Amino acid sequence: MNEFIKRLLNYGLIGIFAVIPIVVILQIVIFVRDIVSDLVQMVYGYSDSYIYTVLLFGSSFLILVLIGQKIAKEGKFWAIAAFDRVIERIPLLNTIYRVIKKVINMFSSHENSIAKEIVYVEYPKSGLWVPAYVTNRYEEMYVLFIPTSPNPTSGFTVIADKSRIVQSAMDIEQVTSFIVSVGVDYGKPEEMCELPK
Repeated sequence: MNEFIKRLLNYGLIGIFAVIPIVVILQIVIFVRDIVSDLVQMVYGYSDSYIYTVLLFGSSFLILVLIGQKIAKEGKFWAIAAFDRVIERIPLLNTIYRVIKKVINMFSSHENSIAKEIVYVEYPKSGLWVPAYVTNRYEEMYVLFIPTSPNPTSGFTVIADKSRIVQSAMDIEQVTSFIVSVGVDYGKPEEMCELPK
């Protein structure tokens, strides 16, 4: 009887771990759906017409596409540049706005090769290797963001000499998946053997 209960609990645990990714994705979908639903209800509450609501969301999406196209081709959009100049004059907001913009540009820019660079660095001590995003560099010095598992949005920012890092062939998606999966999803496992001992 004791063995039967152990097996039952083991199968139950396996079932829970199998369902967790589905539950997380469903929670994200429900969260996004609730935000969009609240936004649609707010717009519909003002206009009281489905036609105006659909037109507003359709035209908003079209405007965002046109802004994106302009930025992709020319690197800037006049309205956003004007907003940037206004925000630059507001003491506390300008710092927050500038930092958020730099972080977003780091991961979204097609031209910035530094933002897409992934390296390994010994952290927190010699002999322990962790993947890191290169966020900036000056001459031989690298500024690295070392994300923590399983939440890659938290972590540590360190400065390291070029001689203390090892280049990785992983891209941002692969290293993020590696971090979120706590190492289970390793896109380039052969790199482990290439790290200095």
